[in-house]
Amino acid sequence: MNSSIEKLLNDQIKFEASASMQYLAMASWADTNGYNGVAEFFYLQSEEERVHMIKLVKFINERSATVIIPDLDKPRSDFGSLNQLFETFLEQEVFVTEKINHIIYECLQHKDYNVHNFMQWYVTEQLEEEAVAKTLLDKLMIIGDNKSGHYLFDRDINTIASDKANQE
Repeated sequence: MNSSIEKLLNDQIKFEASASMQYLAMASWADTNGYNGVAEFFYLQSEEERVHMIKLVKFINERSATVIIPDLDKPRSDFGSLNQLFETFLEQEVFVTEKINHIIYECLQHKDYNVHNFMQWYVTEQLEEEAVAKTLLDKLMIIGDNKSGHYLFDRDINTIASDKANQE
C-alpha cells in the first residue's frame, strides 16, 4: 500500500472514532435533556461510526499495512438546543465526506484502485448520512422553538432510530 494512502486511511480511522465519540456525547446530552428518541438516534449513530472505524482497521490489516490507533480529543458535550445538536451532526458528516473524497482523489492519483474500490462503500454511506442530517435539521428549522414540535420530533426520530436498528 502506498504510504501516503496508508496515512490517509489511518487518519480516517481517527475521524470515524472521533465521530463515534461525538455522537455518544450528543446522545448523552439528549438523554439528560429528556429527548429519549434523539438520544437513541445518536447512540445508534455512535455505534455506526465505530463500525466504520473497525472496517477501516480490518482493511488496513488485511493489506499488511500498519494500523495506528489514535488518541482522541474530547468531544463537544454541551449544546444549547436541538438545533445546535443537529447543526453539529451535519457539520461532522460534511467534514467526514470531505476527508473521504480526499482519500478517493489520492487513490486515483496513485492508481490504487483496490483502496478506491473499498472506499466507494464510504462514499455511498456519506451520501446517506448527509441527507439524513440535512433533512432532520431542516425539520427542526421549520419547528423553531415550538415545544410541542420538539416533542413530536423526538417521538418521530425514535421511530427512525428503531427502523434503522432493525435494518442492521
